[in-house]
Amino acid sequence: MSWIGRVIGLAVFTGIAFYEWRRLVHDTRLRGWARAAATLAIIITVAPMVVANVFGRGGPPNIMGPLAWPAFLGWAVFALVLIGLVIVDVVRLLAWIGRRIARTPPMDPGRRAALARITGGTVTALVVGEVGIGVGNALRDPAVVDVPIQLARLPHAFEGFTIVQLTDIHVGATIGGELVASLVARTNALQPDLIALTGDLVDGTVDQLRDDLAVLRELRAPHGVFFVTGNHEYYVGVDAWVAYIASLGIRVLHNERVEIACDGAAFDLAGIDDYSATSYGPGHGPDLTAALAGRDPERAVVLLAHQPRQVHDAARHGVDLQLSGHTHGGQVWPWHYLVAAQQGGLLAGRYREGDTELYVSRGAGYWGPPVRFAAPSEITRIILRAPSG
Repeated sequence: MSWIGRVIGLAVFTGIAFYEWRRLVHDTRLRGWARAAATLAIIITVAPMVVANVFGRGGPPNIMGPLAWPAFLGWAVFALVLIGLVIVDVVRLLAWIGRRIARTPPMDPGRRAALARITGGTVTALVVGEVGIGVGNALRDPAVVDVPIQLARLPHAFEGFTIVQLTDIHVGATIGGELVASLVARTNALQPDLIALTGDLVDGTVDQLRDDLAVLRELRAPHGVFFVTGNHEYYVGVDAWVAYIASLGIRVLHNERVEIACDGAAFDLAGIDDYSATSYGPGHGPDLTAALAGRDPERAVVLLAHQPRQVHDAARHGVDLQLSGHTHGGQVWPWHYLVAAQQGGLLAGRYREGDTELYVSRGAGYWGPPVRFAAPSEITRIILRAPSG
Protein backbone atom coordinates (compact mmCIF):
# COMPACT_ATOMS: atom_id res chain seq x y z
CA MET A 1 0.00 0.00 0.00
CA SER A 2 1.27 3.48 -0.86
CA TRP A 3 1.96 6.12 1.78
CA ILE A 4 -1.03 8.04 0.48
CA GLY A 5 -3.21 5.03 1.22
CA ARG A 6 -1.70 4.67 4.66
CA VAL A 7 -2.35 8.33 5.45
CA ILE A 8 -5.94 8.00 4.28
CA GLY A 9 -6.37 4.88 6.39
CA LEU A 10 -4.90 6.62 9.42
CA ALA A 11 -7.23 9.59 8.91
CA VAL A 12 -10.24 7.27 8.70
CA PHE A 13 -9.24 5.41 11.87
CA THR A 14 -8.66 8.69 13.69
CA GLY A 15 -11.98 10.16 12.60
CA ILE A 16 -13.98 7.10 13.63
CA ALA A 17 -12.07 6.81 16.91
CA PHE A 18 -12.86 10.45 17.68
CA TYR A 19 -16.55 9.85 16.94
CA GLU A 20 -16.61 6.85 19.29
CA TRP A 21 -14.69 8.77 21.97
CA ARG A 22 -17.09 11.69 21.71
CA ARG A 23 -20.14 9.45 21.99
CA LEU A 24 -18.82 7.24 24.80
CA VAL A 25 -16.75 9.74 26.81
CA HIS A 26 -17.49 13.36 25.96
CA ASP A 27 -21.27 13.14 25.51
CA THR A 28 -21.68 10.97 28.60
CA ARG A 29 -19.86 13.58 30.70
CA LEU A 30 -17.56 11.06 32.30
CA ARG A 31 -15.12 12.57 34.78
CA GLY A 32 -11.97 11.58 36.62
CA TRP A 33 -10.81 7.98 36.53
CA ALA A 34 -13.86 6.85 34.53
CA ARG A 35 -13.05 9.33 31.75
CA ALA A 36 -9.38 8.31 31.75
CA ALA A 37 -10.23 4.59 31.72
CA ALA A 38 -12.73 4.92 28.87
CA THR A 39 -10.31 7.00 26.82
CA LEU A 40 -7.50 4.51 27.42
CA ALA A 41 -9.75 1.60 26.38
CA ILE A 42 -10.51 3.28 23.06
CA ILE A 43 -6.80 3.97 22.47
CA ILE A 44 -5.88 0.36 23.25
CA THR A 45 -8.57 -0.86 20.85
CA VAL A 46 -7.48 1.38 17.99
CA ALA A 47 -3.69 1.50 18.44
CA PRO A 48 -2.81 -1.96 16.99
CA MET A 49 -4.81 -1.19 13.84
CA VAL A 50 -3.09 2.16 13.43
CA VAL A 51 0.37 0.65 13.93
CA ALA A 52 -0.40 -2.10 11.42
CA ASN A 53 -1.71 0.42 8.91
CA VAL A 54 1.35 2.65 9.18
CA PHE A 55 4.12 0.04 9.50
CA GLY A 56 2.55 -3.17 8.19
CA ARG A 57 1.24 -4.36 4.83
CA GLY A 58 -1.78 -2.13 4.83
CA GLY A 59 -4.24 -2.64 7.63
CA PRO A 60 -6.06 -5.33 9.56
CA PRO A 61 -6.93 -7.73 6.72
CA ASN A 62 -3.22 -8.14 5.91
CA ILE A 63 -1.63 -8.28 9.35
CA MET A 64 0.86 -11.01 10.16
CA GLY A 65 2.87 -11.51 13.33
CA PRO A 66 2.40 -10.42 16.95
CA LEU A 67 0.06 -7.54 16.12
CA ALA A 68 -2.49 -9.86 14.53
CA TRP A 69 -4.55 -10.91 17.55
CA PRO A 70 -4.87 -7.49 19.22
CA ALA A 71 -5.48 -5.75 15.90
CA PHE A 72 -8.16 -8.19 14.72
CA LEU A 73 -9.95 -8.22 18.07
CA GLY A 74 -9.74 -4.43 18.23
CA TRP A 75 -11.07 -4.27 14.70
CA ALA A 76 -14.09 -6.40 15.66
CA VAL A 77 -14.94 -4.29 18.73
CA PHE A 78 -14.24 -1.03 16.90
CA ALA A 79 -16.45 -1.89 13.91
CA LEU A 80 -19.35 -3.33 15.90
CA VAL A 81 -19.41 -0.41 18.34
CA LEU A 82 -19.43 1.95 15.36
CA ILE A 83 -22.44 0.16 13.84
CA GLY A 84 -24.29 0.20 17.15
CA LEU A 85 -23.64 3.88 17.80
CA VAL A 86 -24.63 4.88 14.27
CA ILE A 87 -27.93 3.00 14.62
CA VAL A 88 -28.58 4.70 17.97
CA ASP A 89 -27.72 8.11 16.57
CA VAL A 90 -29.98 7.66 13.57
CA VAL A 91 -32.84 6.88 15.96
CA ARG A 92 -31.91 9.90 18.10
CA LEU A 93 -31.85 12.11 14.99
CA LEU A 94 -35.31 10.93 13.96
CA ALA A 95 -36.58 11.57 17.49
CA TRP A 96 -35.04 15.08 17.42
CA ILE A 97 -36.75 15.80 14.10
CA GLY A 98 -40.02 14.56 15.56
CA ARG A 99 -39.66 16.85 18.57
CA ARG A 100 -38.91 19.82 16.34
CA ILE A 101 -41.97 19.13 14.23
CA ALA A 102 -44.10 18.75 17.35
CA ARG A 103 -42.42 21.82 18.89
CA THR A 104 -41.58 19.87 21.99
CA PRO A 105 -39.16 21.64 24.38
CA PRO A 106 -35.54 20.47 23.93
CA MET A 107 -34.17 17.84 26.27
CA ASP A 108 -32.17 19.27 29.16
CA PRO A 109 -28.39 18.58 29.24
CA GLY A 110 -28.65 16.22 32.20
CA ARG A 111 -31.14 13.98 30.44
CA ARG A 112 -29.05 14.03 27.25
CA ALA A 113 -25.99 12.90 29.18
CA ALA A 114 -27.98 10.17 30.93
CA LEU A 115 -29.37 8.96 27.61
CA ALA A 116 -25.88 8.95 26.10
CA ARG A 117 -24.60 6.85 29.02
CA ILE A 118 -27.44 4.36 28.74
CA THR A 119 -27.19 3.92 24.97
CA GLY A 120 -23.39 3.99 24.85
CA GLY A 121 -23.06 1.59 27.76
CA THR A 122 -25.63 -0.79 26.27
CA VAL A 123 -23.95 -0.82 22.86
CA THR A 124 -20.50 -1.40 24.37
CA ALA A 125 -21.70 -4.19 26.67
CA LEU A 126 -23.52 -5.97 23.85
CA VAL A 127 -20.50 -5.72 21.55
CA VAL A 128 -18.06 -7.00 24.17
CA GLY A 129 -20.42 -9.89 24.86
CA GLU A 130 -20.83 -10.70 21.18
CA VAL A 131 -17.09 -10.63 20.54
CA GLY A 132 -16.38 -12.76 23.63
CA ILE A 133 -18.90 -15.41 22.59
CA GLY A 134 -17.76 -15.12 18.98
CA VAL A 135 -14.12 -15.82 19.85
CA GLY A 136 -15.16 -18.99 21.64
CA ASN A 137 -17.22 -20.05 18.62
CA ALA A 138 -14.38 -19.31 16.19
CA LEU A 139 -11.88 -21.40 18.15
CA ARG A 140 -14.26 -24.36 18.49
CA ASP A 141 -13.71 -27.39 16.24
CA PRO A 142 -16.01 -27.21 13.20
CA ALA A 143 -18.97 -29.55 13.36
CA VAL A 144 -19.54 -32.16 10.66
CA VAL A 145 -22.72 -31.23 8.79
CA ASP A 146 -24.35 -34.02 6.77
CA VAL A 147 -26.27 -32.86 3.69
CA PRO A 148 -28.11 -35.55 1.72
CA ILE A 149 -28.95 -34.33 -1.80
CA GLN A 150 -30.85 -36.29 -4.42
CA LEU A 151 -29.82 -35.70 -8.04
CA ALA A 152 -32.23 -36.72 -10.78
CA ARG A 153 -29.46 -37.81 -13.17
CA LEU A 154 -27.20 -39.54 -10.65
CA PRO A 155 -26.58 -43.21 -11.56
CA HIS A 156 -27.60 -45.73 -8.89
CA ALA A 157 -23.97 -46.85 -8.68
CA PHE A 158 -23.32 -43.58 -6.81
CA GLU A 159 -26.08 -43.98 -4.24
CA GLY A 160 -24.58 -42.82 -0.92
CA PHE A 161 -21.45 -41.36 -2.58
CA THR A 162 -19.90 -38.87 -0.15
CA ILE A 163 -18.09 -35.62 -0.89
CA VAL A 164 -16.40 -33.87 2.01
CA GLN A 165 -16.18 -30.15 1.32
CA LEU A 166 -13.58 -28.00 3.06
CA THR A 167 -13.72 -24.31 2.34
CA ASP A 168 -12.64 -20.91 3.64
CA ILE A 169 -9.99 -22.09 6.07
CA HIS A 170 -8.07 -18.81 5.68
CA VAL A 171 -4.72 -19.96 7.02
CA GLY A 172 -2.76 -16.84 7.90
CA ALA A 173 -2.23 -14.48 10.80
CA THR A 174 -4.27 -16.29 13.48
CA ILE A 175 -4.94 -19.67 11.82
CA GLY A 176 -2.01 -22.03 11.39
CA GLY A 177 -1.03 -25.57 10.64
CA GLU A 178 -2.69 -27.03 13.75
CA LEU A 179 -6.16 -26.37 12.40
CA VAL A 180 -5.20 -27.68 8.96
CA ALA A 181 -3.81 -30.88 10.47
CA SER A 182 -6.98 -31.34 12.53
CA LEU A 183 -9.18 -30.82 9.48
CA VAL A 184 -7.14 -33.33 7.47
CA ALA A 185 -7.36 -35.96 10.21
CA ARG A 186 -11.09 -35.47 10.73
CA THR A 187 -11.78 -35.47 6.99
CA ASN A 188 -9.86 -38.70 6.46
CA ALA A 189 -11.71 -40.27 9.40
CA LEU A 190 -14.98 -39.68 7.54
CA GLN A 191 -13.65 -41.90 4.72
CA PRO A 192 -15.12 -39.77 1.94
CA ASP A 193 -15.31 -40.93 -1.64
CA LEU A 194 -14.11 -37.52 -2.86
CA ILE A 195 -12.77 -34.36 -1.22
CA ALA A 196 -13.52 -30.86 -2.53
CA LEU A 197 -11.59 -27.75 -1.48
CA THR A 198 -13.64 -24.79 -2.65
CA GLY A 199 -11.25 -21.88 -2.19
CA ASP A 200 -9.94 -19.29 0.26
CA LEU A 201 -7.46 -21.66 1.83
CA VAL A 202 -4.97 -18.90 2.59
CA ASP A 203 -4.36 -15.30 3.58
CA GLY A 204 -0.65 -15.12 2.89
CA THR A 205 1.99 -16.05 0.33
CA VAL A 206 3.40 -19.50 -0.38
CA ASP A 207 6.70 -18.49 1.23
CA GLN A 208 4.87 -17.52 4.43
CA LEU A 209 2.47 -20.46 4.69
CA ARG A 210 3.81 -23.44 2.75
CA ASP A 211 4.63 -25.40 5.94
CA ASP A 212 1.15 -24.84 7.37
CA LEU A 213 -0.48 -26.24 4.22
CA ALA A 214 1.93 -29.13 3.61
CA VAL A 215 -0.26 -31.52 5.61
CA LEU A 216 -2.92 -31.30 2.89
CA ARG A 217 -0.87 -33.89 1.00
CA GLU A 218 -2.20 -36.43 3.53
CA LEU A 219 -5.83 -36.04 2.41
CA ARG A 220 -7.12 -39.36 1.11
CA ALA A 221 -10.17 -40.23 -0.98
CA PRO A 222 -10.49 -43.02 -3.57
CA HIS A 223 -11.89 -40.68 -6.23
CA GLY A 224 -9.43 -37.87 -5.54
CA VAL A 225 -8.93 -34.49 -3.91
CA PHE A 226 -9.85 -31.38 -5.92
CA PHE A 227 -9.39 -27.64 -5.52
CA VAL A 228 -10.80 -24.46 -7.07
CA THR A 229 -9.64 -20.94 -6.37
CA GLY A 230 -11.37 -18.46 -4.10
CA ASN A 231 -10.96 -14.71 -4.22
CA HIS A 232 -8.31 -14.70 -1.49
CA GLU A 233 -5.86 -16.83 -3.49
CA TYR A 234 -5.81 -14.01 -6.02
CA TYR A 235 -4.78 -11.48 -3.36
CA VAL A 236 -1.61 -13.36 -2.42
CA GLY A 237 -0.13 -14.84 -5.60
CA VAL A 238 -2.60 -17.24 -7.22
CA ASP A 239 -0.18 -18.82 -9.71
CA ALA A 240 2.27 -19.74 -6.97
CA TRP A 241 -0.52 -21.17 -4.83
CA VAL A 242 -2.00 -23.21 -7.68
CA ALA A 243 1.42 -24.69 -8.38
CA TYR A 244 2.05 -25.45 -4.72
CA ILE A 245 -1.36 -27.03 -4.15
CA ALA A 246 -0.87 -29.19 -7.23
CA SER A 247 2.52 -30.29 -5.85
CA LEU A 248 0.68 -31.71 -2.82
CA GLY A 249 -1.14 -34.18 -5.06
CA ILE A 250 -4.35 -32.16 -5.22
CA ARG A 251 -6.00 -31.73 -8.62
CA VAL A 252 -6.66 -28.08 -9.39
CA LEU A 253 -9.72 -27.62 -11.60
CA HIS A 254 -9.15 -24.51 -13.71
CA ASN A 255 -12.30 -24.21 -15.80
CA GLU A 256 -12.29 -27.91 -16.52
CA ARG A 257 -14.01 -31.15 -15.61
CA VAL A 258 -13.08 -34.72 -14.83
CA GLU A 259 -15.01 -37.95 -15.03
CA ILE A 260 -15.83 -39.67 -11.74
CA ALA A 261 -16.47 -43.32 -12.57
CA CYS A 262 -17.86 -46.24 -10.57
CA ASP A 263 -19.05 -49.67 -11.73
CA GLY A 264 -19.40 -48.59 -15.35
CA ALA A 265 -21.32 -45.42 -14.49
CA ALA A 266 -20.04 -41.85 -14.21
CA PHE A 267 -20.81 -38.25 -13.38
CA ASP A 268 -18.81 -35.13 -14.22
CA LEU A 269 -17.01 -33.07 -11.59
CA ALA A 270 -16.30 -29.55 -12.85
CA GLY A 271 -14.47 -26.63 -11.30
CA ILE A 272 -14.24 -22.98 -12.27
CA ASP A 273 -12.23 -19.97 -11.15
CA ASP A 274 -13.54 -17.52 -8.60
CA TYR A 275 -16.22 -15.05 -9.69
CA SER A 276 -13.81 -12.10 -9.32
CA ALA A 277 -10.82 -13.71 -11.02
CA THR A 278 -11.35 -12.01 -14.40
CA SER A 279 -9.96 -8.76 -12.99
CA TYR A 280 -6.57 -10.41 -12.41
CA GLY A 281 -5.70 -10.53 -16.09
CA PRO A 282 -5.66 -12.90 -19.06
CA GLY A 283 -5.95 -16.57 -18.23
CA HIS A 284 -8.02 -15.98 -15.11
CA GLY A 285 -11.76 -15.92 -14.63
CA PRO A 286 -14.64 -18.39 -14.52
CA ASP A 287 -15.51 -20.08 -17.81
CA LEU A 288 -18.19 -22.69 -17.29
CA THR A 289 -18.75 -23.03 -21.04
CA ALA A 290 -15.15 -24.19 -21.44
CA ALA A 291 -15.38 -26.45 -18.41
CA LEU A 292 -18.43 -28.28 -19.76
CA ALA A 293 -17.54 -28.26 -23.47
CA GLY A 294 -18.15 -31.61 -25.13
CA ARG A 295 -19.74 -33.27 -22.11
CA ASP A 296 -22.39 -35.97 -22.31
CA PRO A 297 -25.63 -34.03 -21.62
CA GLU A 298 -27.15 -37.11 -19.99
CA ARG A 299 -24.55 -37.10 -17.24
CA ALA A 300 -25.00 -35.43 -13.89
CA VAL A 301 -22.64 -32.53 -13.21
CA VAL A 302 -21.32 -31.49 -9.79
CA LEU A 303 -19.69 -28.06 -9.92
CA LEU A 304 -17.14 -26.58 -7.52
CA ALA A 305 -17.44 -22.77 -7.56
CA HIS A 306 -16.25 -20.58 -4.70
CA GLN A 307 -19.00 -17.94 -4.69
CA PRO A 308 -22.69 -18.88 -4.40
CA ARG A 309 -23.79 -16.25 -6.94
CA GLN A 310 -22.10 -18.33 -9.64
CA VAL A 311 -25.13 -20.64 -9.44
CA HIS A 312 -27.06 -18.51 -11.92
CA ASP A 313 -24.57 -19.42 -14.65
CA ALA A 314 -24.56 -23.01 -13.41
CA ALA A 315 -28.34 -23.26 -13.81
CA ARG A 316 -28.13 -21.95 -17.38
CA HIS A 317 -25.62 -24.70 -18.16
CA GLY A 318 -27.68 -27.53 -16.68
CA VAL A 319 -25.49 -28.20 -13.64
CA ASP A 320 -27.11 -30.58 -11.15
CA LEU A 321 -25.30 -29.50 -7.98
CA GLN A 322 -23.02 -26.59 -7.09
CA LEU A 323 -20.85 -26.58 -3.96
CA SER A 324 -19.72 -23.16 -2.74
CA GLY A 325 -18.36 -21.29 0.27
CA HIS A 326 -17.15 -17.68 0.47
CA THR A 327 -19.85 -16.28 2.76
CA HIS A 328 -18.85 -17.87 6.11
CA GLY A 329 -22.59 -17.76 6.77
CA GLY A 330 -22.08 -14.06 7.49
CA GLN A 331 -19.49 -14.87 10.22
CA VAL A 332 -20.45 -11.99 12.56
CA TRP A 333 -23.93 -10.53 12.97
CA PRO A 334 -24.98 -8.05 11.54
CA TRP A 335 -22.59 -8.58 8.61
CA HIS A 336 -24.96 -11.38 7.57
CA TYR A 337 -27.20 -8.83 5.89
CA LEU A 338 -24.40 -7.29 3.83
CA VAL A 339 -23.01 -10.68 2.77
CA ALA A 340 -26.45 -11.96 1.82
CA ALA A 341 -27.12 -8.83 -0.24
CA GLN A 342 -23.77 -9.17 -2.02
CA GLN A 343 -24.56 -12.79 -2.92
CA GLY A 344 -28.17 -12.22 -3.94
CA GLY A 345 -29.60 -13.75 -0.75
CA LEU A 346 -27.42 -16.90 -0.89
CA LEU A 347 -25.89 -16.98 2.59
CA ALA A 348 -25.64 -20.54 3.94
CA GLY A 349 -27.24 -23.94 3.49
CA ARG A 350 -29.33 -25.33 0.65
CA TYR A 351 -30.89 -23.40 -2.20
CA ARG A 352 -32.35 -24.23 -5.59
CA GLU A 353 -31.93 -22.26 -8.81
CA GLY A 354 -34.08 -23.80 -11.53
CA ASP A 355 -33.05 -27.45 -11.71
CA THR A 356 -29.71 -26.77 -9.98
CA GLU A 357 -29.15 -27.61 -6.32
CA LEU A 358 -26.78 -25.33 -4.40
CA TYR A 359 -25.12 -25.91 -1.06
CA VAL A 360 -23.27 -23.01 0.58
CA SER A 361 -20.91 -24.08 3.36
CA ARG A 362 -20.19 -21.71 6.27
CA GLY A 363 -16.54 -22.76 6.04
CA ALA A 364 -14.05 -24.26 8.47
CA GLY A 365 -12.12 -21.12 9.42
CA TYR A 366 -12.77 -17.38 9.54
CA TRP A 367 -11.49 -14.24 7.91
CA GLY A 368 -10.08 -11.27 9.80
CA PRO A 369 -11.31 -11.13 13.40
CA PRO A 370 -11.28 -14.54 15.14
CA VAL A 371 -14.99 -14.12 15.80
CA ARG A 372 -18.02 -16.15 14.69
CA PHE A 373 -21.44 -15.15 15.95
CA ALA A 374 -24.65 -16.84 14.74
CA ALA A 375 -22.60 -18.53 12.01
CA PRO A 376 -20.84 -21.69 13.27
CA SER A 377 -18.02 -23.22 11.23
CA GLU A 378 -18.44 -26.58 9.54
CA ILE A 379 -16.95 -29.53 7.71
CA THR A 380 -19.54 -30.40 5.09
CA ARG A 381 -20.30 -33.98 4.08
CA ILE A 382 -22.47 -34.13 0.98
CA ILE A 383 -24.25 -37.47 0.61
CA LEU A 384 -25.43 -38.00 -2.94
CA ARG A 385 -28.70 -39.83 -3.45
CA ALA A 386 -29.88 -41.40 -6.69
CA PRO A 387 -33.53 -41.20 -7.75
CA SER A 388 -35.71 -43.82 -6.10
CA GLY A 389 -37.21 -46.60 -8.17
